[in-house]
Amino acid sequence: MKSERWNIIKNVLNDIRVEMTDEFDQNFEREAFFSQAWERRKGPINSDYKLLAGKKERLRKSIMSRTTENSITFYTTEPDAQYHNDGCEIVVTKRMKRFFWWKYHKAIEAFDRKEDGTVRRNKANTMLAGHSEFWKFMALKKAGTTIKIPRRRFLGTSPEVEKAVREIIERNITEYINLEFEIKEK
Repeated sequence: MKSERWNIIKNVLNDIRVEMTDEFDQNFEREAFFSQAWERRKGPINSDYKLLAGKKERLRKSIMSRTTENSITFYTTEPDAQYHNDGCEIVVTKRMKRFFWWKYHKAIEAFDRKEDGTVRRNKANTMLAGHSEFWKFMALKKAGTTIKIPRRRFLGTSPEVEKAVREIIERNITEYINLEFEIKEK
């Protein structure tokens, strides 16, 4: 009987792991934590630009799960994931300003240019212009001011998670009961 009970729990945990891993991954496509949309970007970068674009794949791939005998834990291996998942405020330092200027110069160096050195008017350069303006905007911030990183949850508990887990448990128990009933009828 204990091994049968363990088998049910093992199946439930495995189903939760598979389904919730997929749901947490889909948060990046939805740009939302289930039905709660992520706050859009403010500033010079186009608001249609994908959120967490540079970090998206790293954050997505860093989501893992750990299963014990009777529980499952989802976590991330990415060190700065908590800043995006929970939101935070970061104080600008002189070192950060140097980094922002470096990013700005890298962005403007990447512009596609004509033979005479003028910048071409194309889609890639339009996108780069937004990036360079963003880095310039950041570089011009005074040391000591704060940068607010809004909360963009992609991992954690929510009513949607609880509902999905409850449905998985109910489905597994129903399957187990139906299987037991079929065995007893034979």
